[in-house]
Amino acid sequence: MARAGRRGARPTPSARDQSLRERSVNAPLDGPGHDPGGGTETATPTITESETRGDYRAAFHSSALPMALVGRSGHVLVANRALGALLGRDPGELTGRSADTVAGLGPDGRTRATYQAVLRGKGDRLRCTRRLKHRDGHALWTEITVLPLGREGAGGALLTVSDISEHRELQERLRHLQVHDPVTRLPNRVLFFERLTAALAESESGRIGLCCLDLDDFKAVNDTLGHRVGDQLLDAAARRLAQCAAHTGAGGHLVARLGGDEFALLVENSTGTRQLTALAETVLDALQRPFDLEGRRVSVSASIGVVERECAGTSATGLMQAADTTLYWAKADGKARWALFDPERNAHRMTRQNLSASLRQAIDRGEFVLEYQPIVSLADNTLCGFEALVRWRHPEFGTLTPDRFIGLAEENGAIVPLGRWVLTEACRQARGWQLTHGGPPPFVSVNVAVRQVWDSDLVADVRRVLAESELPPGLLQLELTESAVMGSGGRPLEALRALSDMGVRIAIDDFGTGYSNLAYLSRLPVRTLKLDGTFVRGFRTARHLSSADETIVTSLVDLAHKLGITVTAECVEGPAQAERLRRIGCDSGQGWHWSRPLAADRVADLLIPCPPAA
Repeated sequence: MARAGRRGARPTPSARDQSLRERSVNAPLDGPGHDPGGGTETATPTITESETRGDYRAAFHSSALPMALVGRSGHVLVANRALGALLGRDPGELTGRSADTVAGLGPDGRTRATYQAVLRGKGDRLRCTRRLKHRDGHALWTEITVLPLGREGAGGALLTVSDISEHRELQERLRHLQVHDPVTRLPNRVLFFERLTAALAESESGRIGLCCLDLDDFKAVNDTLGHRVGDQLLDAAARRLAQCAAHTGAGGHLVARLGGDEFALLVENSTGTRQLTALAETVLDALQRPFDLEGRRVSVSASIGVVERECAGTSATGLMQAADTTLYWAKADGKARWALFDPERNAHRMTRQNLSASLRQAIDRGEFVLEYQPIVSLADNTLCGFEALVRWRHPEFGTLTPDRFIGLAEENGAIVPLGRWVLTEACRQARGWQLTHGGPPPFVSVNVAVRQVWDSDLVADVRRVLAESELPPGLLQLELTESAVMGSGGRPLEALRALSDMGVRIAIDDFGTGYSNLAYLSRLPVRTLKLDGTFVRGFRTARHLSSADETIVTSLVDLAHKLGITVTAECVEGPAQAERLRRIGCDSGQGWHWSRPLAADRVADLLIPCPPAA
């Protein structure tokens, strides 16, 4: 019996082999019961497949990370408690529901395609951010991750959902600080341009309007009352602008502070120019009411640039440039007003900018030429000299007269090289007349801008040109405007005296339009006064003779002669004017009565030819 019992307890070879196989599979390599040296074995617990699956299920359901298993069909097979708690639902309610509905993966076509690929085992993963709703109605921001389960063809995926609401809220707070002005709490330039760009693309009316404004003389408030009061004024002005925007448009208009004291009001669905100008009037009225700031009543005004146009073909940058330009017009026109964008006026401004930018290059390219208008003695009607008048043969705009570009040249400093060129060319031409024609040689009169005196060594330039051209100094006359020489002191006065000492004639151009300080003439080395054309227009005919003009001109001529100064009348257009000016005592005249400005090659027709060689 005992032997039989021992024999019955002994495992069969197949059962023993199975036990060893289970032990070898489930025992850890270096855990208890494993004795590489052949020692006594100890018992090792066996972990079955069902127990492993149970542990996975327990970990899945107890995990703090919200998760769900999704079948290949896209429906939730099982959701854990954390996912249910995140959405405010029992996990069982989520089972069988479409996972893209639970996780908000449906609307975005590109995301949905990636999601379907993951479900079929053909995609690595999907990660996206979605705004989901809790059962009680509040929203939460989540990060969704979908990972494939098994090899390709097996299908299914693991869906995880992470609550990032706090992180998103922090991002939004930081974003708000980045795109809002800290003083007025209005949108700043960054957010304004974002909204402007979006409005151009999405406007329902197809039109857009913009009012760009700044506070007139705001710097004076900061300088006199301090920056704290200045900030208070900006804040108070911003509130009034917001009220204007809210009360003048359906849903209100965007108000932004662009920087400094500059604000913008954006009308995203404009109904036309009248709407924008009415808004501008409302803003002007609102800002002109005094502000009470720390016990002080502060009054300011504003200048506003108004632009209204179709969205098609308009960019955010182009619209802002137009608004800035129009704001500048409002300032230039006197402040405390609005100005509406005018394409024609803007085209003129753009032309001025193009001309200004190309002036210096035009000098190098040889685009300037000189024309000459005769100056005639009124006593015997003989030729005395010529005034050199510069012209710009512009490749795009044609021949331009000095009124189109001299002011620009004075503004940007190009008048200095241009003036040198005119002086050099005029002296070269006058020397040619002297050598090739008989009779008394005519002088050449060249206009000089006051900036040439300040920004260059005019005396050295004249001395060099006279030496190079070999023109006698007495045949050169330099014309300066009355405003440039009256009250001159220091360098300008020294330059005029040095030029006079060289023998160069000094003339005052457009006399009578500036200071008209005749007593000051005794201090200046002036040889000639050129009366402005406004004084001689009343001399055109005896019928329209102005007694006031005649009295003024007579007095000016008498006083000039007593100071040893000759007088030239400009803009003489007819014989009656010329005769009357001769009787008054004017020494010479210049104008269309004798000739319009002539090209250099036509001047020879007015000069006495040299006698033939013996």
